[in-house]
Order: sequence, then C-alpha cells, then structure tokens
Amino acid sequence: MTQKDKKSEYLSSLKSIETENFLDRIFYRPVGYKIAKALQNTGITPNVITIISIFVGVSAGVFWWFPYNITFAVMGILALIVANILDCVDGQLARLTGIKSQVGRILDGLAGDLWFLMIYIAFAHRLDIQFSTPYDPWIYLLVILISAISHWNQASVTDYYKTLHLLFISNDKGKEFENSKLIAGRYKKMKRGVNKVITWGYILYTKNQERLTPELQKMMGRLQSKYGNDIPEDVRKAFRAKSSKIMPMIDLNTFNGRSFILFISVIFNIIWVYFVWEIVVLNINRMIIRNRHEKVCKSIDN
Repeated sequence: MTQKDKKSEYLSSLKSIETENFLDRIFYRPVGYKIAKALQNTGITPNVITIISIFVGVSAGVFWWFPYNITFAVMGILALIVANILDCVDGQLARLTGIKSQVGRILDGLAGDLWFLMIYIAFAHRLDIQFSTPYDPWIYLLVILISAISHWNQASVTDYYKTLHLLFISNDKGKEFENSKLIAGRYKKMKRGVNKVITWGYILYTKNQERLTPELQKMMGRLQSKYGNDIPEDVRKAFRAKSSKIMPMIDLNTFNGRSFILFISVIFNIIWVYFVWEIVVLNINRMIIRNRHEKVCKSIDN
C-alpha cells in the first residue's frame, strides 16, 4: 500500500476532517486508527470495543473516588484517555469493516455519559470529604445533578451540530442525522428487548436536540420541501462555510474541551473548579453557539 493509499484509508476511517478538533487530529484519531487497523480482521466488533471503553472510562471515577492521591489521580487520567481512544477506535473500526448499527451508535454516545456519571458520583464524594456545610451531602448531589443536566444538553447540541455539518458534506456522511419521528417509527416496529429500550432513550435524546434548535428545524423543513434529499451543492457549501466558523467554539464543549480542565482539577485537588467550568463556562459557551448557529440556519435559503 502506497503512502497515498494509507492516507486515503486513514481519512476514510474518519467521519470528516472538517468536524475533527485539533487534539483528535494529532493524537486520538491517529492512535485509534492504528488500533482499529490492527483489529480489522480479528472479528472483534465495534460494539465490543464500546463496551470495553465503558468499563475503562468508569474506572477513572473509581480511582477518583478515594481521598486525594497523586497516583490514583494519574491512573484515573490515563484510564479516561484510554477510554476516549477506544471511543475513537469503535467508530473507526466500524467504518473500516462496514460493521455498523443504529444501536451501536447509540451505545457509543451512551458510553461517555456513563464515564461522567461515575466521575460525578466520585466528585460529590470527594467534595463531601473536603468541605463541611450544613447541607451535606444534599448540596453536592444538587451540584452533580445540575452538572449532569448541563453536560447532557452540551453534548447533545454539540453532537447534533457536528452531525448536521456532515449531512451538508454528503447524505452518506450525514446519514446519522435523523428526526425523532423517523426514529419513533422504527421503534414501533422493533421487538421487545434491550435494543428497543436503548432506542426509546435515543428518541428522548433526539427530541431534546430538536427542542433546543427551532431555527435548525425550520431550515431543514424549508430545504426538504424545496429540494427533498438532494440539497444543491451551493447551499451545502454556504452552510458549511458558516458552520465551520462556529466549529472551534463547538469543539470547546466536546470531551477535549472539558477533559483539559477536568485533569487539572484532579491533579491539583481542586474538584470544584471542574463544576464551575462545566456549569458556568460551558453553558455560556453553549448558549453563544446556539444563538450563532440558529442565525446561520435562519439565513440559509430563506
């Protein structure tokens, strides 16, 4: 295989270079690609990798549950980095092997939520040890609830905007962009079981994305009514040009944007700083992104 072919295969393992942030491009994706390439012909499926990533990511919270210890702090950081590498591997392996499923994508999104759920529980425990208030432990449970809701909304909007950007590259790259009615229709036809329960949760997740993006929904309605599934190339380029300008701010609300502060908080035993970052800074960033993106959507073909 020539160097050009290797580069082409690597790029094919990504959703799109346009939606990859800096740290993903220089570290997580290249490492993930090498692992995915090594696993390509082993029979190991992307879902198996996702499940492993859940256990590895959750272990970070287990390490951070204990009173401050620099060894446990570093081990938790390494566990979360490995979990995120595996989170890249499952998607890249799926694209290299063609083994894809709707449930696999949902499970992939759920993995990160489970990592942070354990981290929030660990941090609440750490704060309870570190500080003493008349409202212990309820004040810390309230903090992690607010943080979890913030995280959910931040992640859902970030995922939605990136998937929409992929749709404007091509219908194939953006095929994961769906509306809740289509998913609900598929849900009704599914047999009872774990897959149906996971899909039900995905319907709620998608409805929340739609609720947060009214102008985006109007734009998609206009384009669907006027062009069907064949959006003209000039409209696609116009949207992507405007969307790309917002992408650095969107990237701040991804794993890389939150993990940098998370790792500093853990290393220096200033856990409360992470909650300030997520609840205050990232929520403000999300609102700015939403307002800018809604203006972009309102301007397209209107």
